[in-house]
Amino acid sequence: MEYTSTRNNKIRVSSAQTISQGISKEGGLFVPCSFPQFSLETIKNMVSMSYIERAKLILKEYLTDFSEDEINYCVEGAYEASKFSSSKIAPVVNVNKNENILELWHGPTCAFKDMALQLLPYLMTVSAKKAADGKTIVILVATSGDTGKAALEGFKNVENTKILVFYPVDGVSDMQKLQMATQEGENVAVCAINGNFDDAQSAVKAIFTNDDIKDKLAEKNMMFSSANSINWGRLLPQIVYYFSAYCDMAEQRKINVGDEINFVVPTGNFGNILAAYYAIKMGLPVKKLICASNSNNVLTDFLTTGKYNKNRNFYTTTSPSMDILISSNLERLLYHISGDNDGLINELMDSLNSKGEYCVDEKMIADIKKYFSAGFATEGDVENTIREQFENYSYLLDTHSAVAVKVYLDYVNKTGDDVPTVIDSTASPYKFSKAVLNAVKSGNINSADEFDMVDELNKVSSLEVPEPLKSLKNKTVRFTDVCNKSDMSEMVFRLLKL
Repeated sequence: MEYTSTRNNKIRVSSAQTISQGISKEGGLFVPCSFPQFSLETIKNMVSMSYIERAKLILKEYLTDFSEDEINYCVEGAYEASKFSSSKIAPVVNVNKNENILELWHGPTCAFKDMALQLLPYLMTVSAKKAADGKTIVILVATSGDTGKAALEGFKNVENTKILVFYPVDGVSDMQKLQMATQEGENVAVCAINGNFDDAQSAVKAIFTNDDIKDKLAEKNMMFSSANSINWGRLLPQIVYYFSAYCDMAEQRKINVGDEINFVVPTGNFGNILAAYYAIKMGLPVKKLICASNSNNVLTDFLTTGKYNKNRNFYTTTSPSMDILISSNLERLLYHISGDNDGLINELMDSLNSKGEYCVDEKMIADIKKYFSAGFATEGDVENTIREQFENYSYLLDTHSAVAVKVYLDYVNKTGDDVPTVIDSTASPYKFSKAVLNAVKSGNINSADEFDMVDELNKVSSLEVPEPLKSLKNKTVRFTDVCNKSDMSEMVFRLLKL
């Protein structure tokens, strides 16, 4: 298996180089040159497998420069039983009729990012030995909430790595901020920025491709890499849980292997739903991918009209991990749909950078619509959906998952397409206790203290509070730095103590 760049398809690199480098030198994103094919017979055999066995089967097709022992080491270390509160790792729970919830938040930081970011440090360590010439890898992360904590937890004290996380100072929940600010580890650092996630992400990308900064790091025997979903090592593990969810649906006899299902994915940066698209390219029987956005509905507009326009109001919502107007992974989809046309991708990305918008032709958007549908939910929709799902089915959603459920219900009402559907649930409700409690109690909240609200939500719902969130209450805050977007380069060197 070889990988190329969305902006230069003459490039050919190994999986180890792809993962350790993170992003191509000219700013493109690495993609596989081909997709392994899984027959229905193979999928049928996966039904009786554990999550770990399913992950090994998929990863070995993409990591062809990894030995079997290396893949076993990575997967078994990442999904070791003590790290996850469910023996299924990512269980599928039936809520109502064809509405099934894929719970991706049973890992150590209670968010779906754990599914990839528990594995990425292992992949990075093995890749670095093959392709990084003994350099210390500096993981540079922009986060809208969950990626930061999951990456910090995954990479803490990992040998020959350092990890720096930047997040929007007012763009994450109190619990997310506390998770990052109290992070343990000798090789970790965190800084807030004055701005939103797009500011942080664009600055990180600029730092990645700045030759002067890279040269200064090289002098110290260091190199950059990424734990954001621009890194192939982040996306690859996410393919696994789409196959696993399908197999679990078959195991629960909700479908027969070969039946098509739908997936609904709440997404801002387009990585989570892109992994589902890759699963389709590998042969997973999926009828439609339904892209769910919050009030920052730039993806809904694009998937509906073919025009991408980031020149719009930015909303800070109760689903902050989706508060994004520049969806980086869409670039990968455009590359594949266009027939690997790197020239077109350069034109579209140049237009996005210079004008804040681009438009694809009618054929491209028609081809995209074969796979994707899209919708969005307002803040009022989110609140109502959390309340209704709890009152009607005793199931407690976080804010992001509520966006997905609302968009799913709208899709069924509009299309009549009621095939069995799996909806990604991306975070524990306790990570957004204020918004969830406000919905469940119709605004009758008696306290503004984060942990008082967690306790109250526990009393109301009887849903167990995850231990990693409980333990935050008495942890010491380690990181309080705040900088401007223009000062992020200087802050990188300061945090690295260079």
